[in-house]
Amino acid sequence: MSGSGAEPADRDDGEHRSLRPRLVPPAPRGAVLLLHGGRPDALTPPPPLNLPSARMRPFGSAILRSVGKERVLLATVRYRYRGWNGSRTDPVHDANEALDELTSLAPLGPVVLVGHSMGARAALRVAAHPRVSGVVALAPWCPPGEPVAHLRDTHVIVLHDERDRVTSARGAWDFVRRAHRAGARSCGVSMPRGGHAMLRDAGDWHRLTAFLAAGVLGERALPPGLTAAQARGAVVEGSALLRDVPRGGR
Repeated sequence: MSGSGAEPADRDDGEHRSLRPRLVPPAPRGAVLLLHGGRPDALTPPPPLNLPSARMRPFGSAILRSVGKERVLLATVRYRYRGWNGSRTDPVHDANEALDELTSLAPLGPVVLVGHSMGARAALRVAAHPRVSGVVALAPWCPPGEPVAHLRDTHVIVLHDERDRVTSARGAWDFVRRAHRAGARSCGVSMPRGGHAMLRDAGDWHRLTAFLAAGVLGERALPPGLTAAQARGAVVEGSALLRDVPRGGR
């Protein structure tokens, strides 16, 4: 681990570490924790070549460009198993452990969770952790009845393409509304394209996610259209927000 931007190799000592740091500056002002997708049920570990994890890498790079490498710690949650696994909620335990491990590397400042699909569900579950200021949830898996009471006063920003055939945008918007009624600063962002893997117009997903993560960290102001939507628990068009987001990092 260092401030050089190099990603450390995984430990191979047989002991699981839920936190995988990607960049650790000397005095970070905050931290971003990435949580990739997975499967509803799978008790096998993620493979060495893990495409859901790889998909989150450009989001991390965009966040570093937006905030500045000297200002934010960037890390990934490593899962023991690929699946959510029903009442076991395995990635939730991994995410909580990663947050606890994070304290020794970045003891001060807010933490923003950026999760995709199953990882977004896990991020929303652990958002009551005292270090967490908010969640940027990408195409989240939000089944009916997903808990929201713990999200009071937390930023909850959900990005979804309504044509996603893997996870339901309608379920995500319902989650946003219920979280708002529970006191969260929640809103939805309807992305014009991308599907579940967020591949079409991927640059727009990366750029907007980075801008919003920086806003939740307090490194820049959130777009007025988004804060207005948060005040109502509403859904705003992503194309409108993107007009306020600069290109090319900071």
